[in-house]
Parts: sequence; C-alpha cells; structure tokens
Amino acid sequence: MTDPEFKLGYVPGVTPGKWVRTWHERLPGTPLTLLGVPAADAAALVRDGAADAVLLRLPVDRTGLHAIPLYTETTVVVVPKDHLVAAADEVSAADLADDVVLHPLDDTLDWEHPPGLPALDRPATTGDAVELVAAGVGLLVVPQSLARLHHRRDLTYLPVTDAPQSRVALSWPEEETTDLMEQFIGIVRGRTVNSTRGRPAAAPQPKAKPKRPEAATKTRQRGAPQRGKRGKPRRRS
Repeated sequence: MTDPEFKLGYVPGVTPGKWVRTWHERLPGTPLTLLGVPAADAAALVRDGAADAVLLRLPVDRTGLHAIPLYTETTVVVVPKDHLVAAADEVSAADLADDVVLHPLDDTLDWEHPPGLPALDRPATTGDAVELVAAGVGLLVVPQSLARLHHRRDLTYLPVTDAPQSRVALSWPEEETTDLMEQFIGIVRGRTVNSTRGRPAAAPQPKAKPKRPEAATKTRQRGAPQRGKRGKPRRRS
C-alpha cells in the first residue's frame, strides 16, 4: 500500500510556500506535490482528479467545486520606467484612456470594459504582454503578484485605484472533503496544530481496565461488631 500524497495545483503569481512549509512540519510523513497550472486550466485540474486542490483566481466556473477565498490582490499597471504615469503614486482607469492597454488571453481580471485603447491583437499570455510593454507597444493591468513574477529592470508598476481586483481562493471537488483536505484547509485558514480540525487525528488509546473490587476487609473491618437483620449490634457470647 502506497503512502498517501496530497497534490496541490497553483496558478502563476500565487506563492504557496508558507503553507507547504507548515504542511511538512505538521505531516512530515505525507508528501505534498506542487503542480503549476495556467489560470484557464486551474478548475479543470481538480475536476479531472489530477490534483486534490488548487489555488486559483476568482472568478471561475465553480460548478462542482468548493472555494474558500483567501485574500484579495492590489491591481497594478505595468509601464516603462520612462512613461509619463511612472512618476505617480497611483492612477485611475481614466488616466490610461489615451494609452494602448494590452488584454492577454489569460487575463483573470473581471473587466466589464477594459481601460485604454485596445491593441490590434491580444497577447496569448501575461508573459508575452510584459514583453510588449517593454517594447513600447502598450501598457498592462494585472494583479500585483503577476507584475512581480514578470519583473523587468526597465519596467515599473503602480496601483490602479478603480480596477477590478483579483481574489485568490482554495478550491477542491464538492463530492468529497478528505482528511488531508481538512488538514490543508486548517493550514491556509491559520488554525493552530492544537485546534480540533487543524491537527492530525490522534491514535485511539486503549481503554483502561476496570479496577478489581478491593478486599472485603475494606468494607467489613476485622473486629467490628456484626449487626443483625434490624441493624442492632449482636451481643458476643
């Protein structure tokens, strides 16, 4: 019989390292395997059983899935360092109205109307879009962790105050929440090892054997007068 294993998927920009370290501290005998997955394929990873859980970005199609939102990221615009807005502390979508703003196919921000002027073509990935920003083709609005992931020395980024924000969530199949899944939920929610749902199940302890009755001398001391049926002491002859 093989040892149990927990497979965790994660999308670009999400860093599960702190939770993985806690997992290894609490369950040193249970391997945790990390699986990088494109944002568009994250939900399918757990639906198809290729992973036990996945750290993904909302919104996604949550049919058949549980999802616990974990945190919300700041949205930023990636610009060349010599761009006019680079000197600002923050910008609004209106400040980008006259610039070409790239909208990659793997974008996870829930735009009703993306800001700026549309590019002739949509880049395939965020990484491709960053290269185009560096080439002076346009700007890019992304969650801050993706700006950090694709950081370049010739680019900078600053917050966009009125852009949609990306929420990172832990998701897993609805049909079953395993013991290992409960363990990982407890870790990402910050439960301590001593909390009821956050600690490994304790091995059953053997039941204590019932104590044997003590000697009759405990109940009837030697030399004590015996009593008759009505409770009166019997006279000794």
